[in-house]
Amino acid sequence: MRKLMWFTLGFGLACALGAYLLTDGWLVPLMAVAAVFGMTAALLSRKWKPVRIAAMGALGCVLGLLWYGIYGYFYLDTPKELDGMERELTVVCGDYSYETAYGSAVDGLVQLEGKRYQVRVYLDDPKELVPGDAVIGTFRLRLTTPDGAEEATYHAGKGIFLLGYQRGEVTFRDATNPPVWCYPALWRQQIRDILQRNFPEDVFAFAKALLLGDGTDLSYETDTAFKLSGIRHIIAVSGLHISILYSLISLVTAKRRFLTALLGIPVLCLFTAVAGFTPSVIRACIMVGLMMGATLFQKEYDAPTALSFASLVMLIANPLVITSVSFQLSVGCVAGILLFSGPLKGWLTAHVPGGGRLKSWFCSGVSVTLAAMSLTTPLSAFYFGAVSLVGVVTNLLTLWVVNLIFNGIIVTCLVSLISGSGAAFLGAVLAWPIRYVLDCAGFLVGLPLAAVYTRSVYITAWLVFSYVLLIVFLLSKKRRPGLLTACAAIGLCLAMLAGWAEPLLDDSRMTVLDVGQGQSILLQSEGKTYLVDCGGDSDTETADIVAETLLSQGVSRLDGIILTHYDRDHSGALYNLLTRIETDVLLLPLSTERLEADTEVIYVEDDLLLTFGDAKMTVYGPILPGSDNENSLCVLFESENCAILITGDRSGFGERMLLREGELPQVDVLIAGHHGSKNSTCEELLQAVQPETVIISVGEDNPYGHPAPEVLERLEEHGCQVYRTDRDGTIIYRR
Repeated sequence: MRKLMWFTLGFGLACALGAYLLTDGWLVPLMAVAAVFGMTAALLSRKWKPVRIAAMGALGCVLGLLWYGIYGYFYLDTPKELDGMERELTVVCGDYSYETAYGSAVDGLVQLEGKRYQVRVYLDDPKELVPGDAVIGTFRLRLTTPDGAEEATYHAGKGIFLLGYQRGEVTFRDATNPPVWCYPALWRQQIRDILQRNFPEDVFAFAKALLLGDGTDLSYETDTAFKLSGIRHIIAVSGLHISILYSLISLVTAKRRFLTALLGIPVLCLFTAVAGFTPSVIRACIMVGLMMGATLFQKEYDAPTALSFASLVMLIANPLVITSVSFQLSVGCVAGILLFSGPLKGWLTAHVPGGGRLKSWFCSGVSVTLAAMSLTTPLSAFYFGAVSLVGVVTNLLTLWVVNLIFNGIIVTCLVSLISGSGAAFLGAVLAWPIRYVLDCAGFLVGLPLAAVYTRSVYITAWLVFSYVLLIVFLLSKKRRPGLLTACAAIGLCLAMLAGWAEPLLDDSRMTVLDVGQGQSILLQSEGKTYLVDCGGDSDTETADIVAETLLSQGVSRLDGIILTHYDRDHSGALYNLLTRIETDVLLLPLSTERLEADTEVIYVEDDLLLTFGDAKMTVYGPILPGSDNENSLCVLFESENCAILITGDRSGFGERMLLREGELPQVDVLIAGHHGSKNSTCEELLQAVQPETVIISVGEDNPYGHPAPEVLERLEEHGCQVYRTDRDGTIIYRR
């Protein structure tokens, strides 16, 4: 019995309960229940092995809850007290700053009540900061943990417990002698510069992502291809990279135990620091360190125990690391491989014809990939909304060459210290296998049904159904893999058919997508699909939401995209979307700049009428030169049984001008203007169109105060039923 493994499971469960479900008041009662259960199990543990396991798990749970409470009391109380307050801070930058949609941001350290905390501060203006620089000013602070005034964010899993938002003026102090803890960030930047000098432009972003886990320069199209083809893990530094690096170290030291440990431990620690101390790298580094120690002292290495120890160390250092997607995927991947790769390889070896190295390579690759996916697929589906169906093939085709590329990039960096021309030559040579990986991912993701998306409730149901089947299969005495595979495949076909058929059952259908502070609306009727606006909080996430919603319905080509105007929250995701979804035509407002797109582009100057079957759509042109909001295109969609009006970001003035152009009909649904701004959705418009339902596309906690109380009062006075994406999520209106 691996006692540490069961203890760590209990400890991790306690941290998960504390992070996701419990408030401080529940910790002590739950700890008491776990303690009573553990003592009872301990008394009975001599008789039954399962009870001994339960006792270790209960002990881990008790100590985990105790440690979570202690950690929160001694370390998190100060951030909790500062949540929502404004405080003058001196933040020492620990990394380089980067641009955001509204300015710039940088991670750094700050002293609060005698303790050092990692924070991320957001500045109003773009600013180039380097490690060691200081930012001094007043910031509104936001707690990132679950018990804050606002919703928890992902930052706590990385050890960032406070976010700071600039209030007023800030001053900057340049670094003269950066502290030692800034060196990894400086070295990381130097490596970036080496890669940029020596690798061709089309492969530099991949080389940087593979070595450093920094995918900021990857295009949306490339990043999506890696995600949907099932090899996103190769550009997020993880255990794969540590194992390749360890193999290289073993090769250099000729597998001599002492030399391997002497060189390997500091090199792996340095690589972990340069990679940014991500949870997946820390986990892998601890496990490989234990393996080198076991080899050095000629002790048995037990992988499950090593995984348990690494996880326990990380949870003690920061109990909230349990919320990190990187930590969950890393631990789940290794756990899946340890649980299932052996039996899968044995079954494949027995049933795959042939022999030799090719068969061994095939069976090993398929078994490891499937085993890793067994526990990470639900996590990927939950966090990323997609399940790759070509992942096994992509991994087989690419992982063998990733080893070569990774080692080659390291050699290139070392050679650059001696010879710039030699490094450039190596970079040019390595560009070809990198292009092979890029082309494989791009080709496979372009295949029909390369991935399915959990934005479809039917795909989510299929995924649950498949895991129920898997559990039944594992518990059965007579296991039939063929029957399991056939049932899962049939379930997938039925789920996809249901997802494709459902929209066709509605005569008219409008989907107001939850994209945060922005607007993206699907209009569907008579087998036609139009998208009105394509923008939100994040250009990449909005493109994902729109594309995956469409692909879940079997729609890979739009009949048209209409942009009401060019503000980023209405148009920012357009280019990204066009890399995944084609369109017959783009209908755009007049602009001095011409959009470059591989499709027909129509600039709307006058009112335009589109008809399809019994439905029609009127696109109202701009009214004033030089005003984006007032020149918003307006869309009136009319079918036999419903009418929908979209006015973009027009204010009351623009809405009244729309009324003067012609008589508008009474509508069933009005999309509130300008996300519920007080200056839009005016009284005259409400009186003219008398909407039964008003939908507001708006983000949570937006800085603009949308929707305005004045608008909500007007809608209430007119008896409108109000739906909001910040409160109701994606809204579907069907007739």
